[in-house]
Amino acid sequence: MKNVKNSLLAVTLSGIAAVAAAQSHAKDEMPPPGAMALSSLLTKLEQQGYTPVVDVSLERGRWEVEAYKEGRKWDLEVDPNSGEILEVKEDKD
Repeated sequence: MKNVKNSLLAVTLSGIAAVAAAQSHAKDEMPPPGAMALSSLLTKLEQQGYTPVVDVSLERGRWEVEAYKEGRKWDLEVDPNSGEILEVKEDKD
């Protein structure tokens, strides 16, 4: 009986962990409150010479953008509220 209780507890805890992980992932996919419209953010980046923008995703509450500037491809990490570029790395791939 003790093994059955332990097994049920383990299954319940793993189920709770899976739900929490799914909820955490879902939160990351939605921009934070007060975020700029994505179209405004892309316009701001294009005005800074990042064109064309070829990929955009939301990771850890920040926009991750792949775009070209001066013929080179760049990976940008952008604050969704201010549109400020937080990190720039040249994409060597």
